[in-house]
Amino acid sequence: MTSEHASTPLTAAIAAGRWIRTAAVDDTDGRHWRANPDPSGRSALAPELHSLYAGAAGIVLFFLELAAATGHEAYLEDARAGARYLAATWRKQQDLTLYHGLTGTLVALTEAAWVLGDDEFAEAAVGAADRIMRAARPLEGGAGWSSEPALRGDSGIVLGLLRAATALGAPSCAEVAAEAGARLARLPVPGHRFGDCADLPADAVTPGFLLGTAGTSFTLARLHAATGERDFLTAAERGAGFVRSIAVVADTHAMIPHHVPQGRGLYYLGFCSGSAGVARTFYELHRITGDAGHLDWAERLARGILQSAVPRRQTPGFWDVACQCCGAAGLLELFVGLWAATGREPYLDFARTLGEHLIGRATGHDGRGLRWYQAYRRSRPGEVSADTGYLVGAAGIGAALLHLDAALQSDQARRLTLLPDNPFPAIPVPFTSVKGIP
Repeated sequence: MTSEHASTPLTAAIAAGRWIRTAAVDDTDGRHWRANPDPSGRSALAPELHSLYAGAAGIVLFFLELAAATGHEAYLEDARAGARYLAATWRKQQDLTLYHGLTGTLVALTEAAWVLGDDEFAEAAVGAADRIMRAARPLEGGAGWSSEPALRGDSGIVLGLLRAATALGAPSCAEVAAEAGARLARLPVPGHRFGDCADLPADAVTPGFLLGTAGTSFTLARLHAATGERDFLTAAERGAGFVRSIAVVADTHAMIPHHVPQGRGLYYLGFCSGSAGVARTFYELHRITGDAGHLDWAERLARGILQSAVPRRQTPGFWDVACQCCGAAGLLELFVGLWAATGREPYLDFARTLGEHLIGRATGHDGRGLRWYQAYRRSRPGEVSADTGYLVGAAGIGAALLHLDAALQSDQARRLTLLPDNPFPAIPVPFTSVKGIP
């Protein structure tokens, strides 16, 4: 077979879709995808057949976006087959979280129901939402699902329920989300440990997005927008204040330690624990309050990424990784979003640089489509793998490239499929560039 290359974000995303298709497994429930279809291929994670992070839910969202970008209905059939699998198997999922569990399935089913107009998927989404709501239980300080307040735990579930409330017309989802959010708002943010984080000291506090303070603050800000309750905004501001207090600021840019007090010299740049994720929290606070100071902090974090000289340079917080979670695709989402929010051309210029980097490091050596080999775990640099999933692999990298493609064709703007933790415009066109607006 001949090797495969791509020259644009769109062609790279199409080639990623071709490789993901080779991982398809069809059975009586529908379609899921293997983590890595390469002969003797390995995955960065244990198998996650359903999840938004690495399984069918995220891949369904990618194929829905690929259909919107290309106009090819065959991709809708890929998405339909995956959504059918999710609709048939959601009752088997024990994990309830957004990234690794049933809430991610809920998000994918609601999007598939809306795009495909399929009542089966809407009914399954309603059933999944009802199960999540009924699983909430009394905890110290209020209702919730676990002892983990961060986005990887209860905050992510809250965001998924808020999405379902609007997408499904289910106000009860928002009511349960608000009840669980009230407990989050009462927690001493900062001042407590954010769950059991692998490879971290037991007393570490994590300020990041997926695992810590920033993501919880994002959720509280979103709850304030949904309910108008001032306590949510007060708690969100308190968490943001903690993040600012531990930031390293130089001139006009800022960096966030991975964890404190032990990890003050380690600065991740990506979505999960670094600047690309934390910046989302400050932009969300700006979006809701109009406070220019919050936008300033989002841009300070973006400038910290710019001054780091990535992607041409690897750093301890930006290693050999390409995915949405901790790599270049997560940075690409930030800079496309900031450009759409502000209209500042340097953000789009850097997004182009990131897109070129991702296209350049893609591999298509066997003619079966493009994938990205990476060292997913920073602490295991020799453990290199490729994955099909959204937060960890080709589906999410392809989605980020589709978002760049949409930004580069702003005269033909299209709606993006954004996860509930993404605060940026769903149509990536700066407000001031819309025709008829001076």
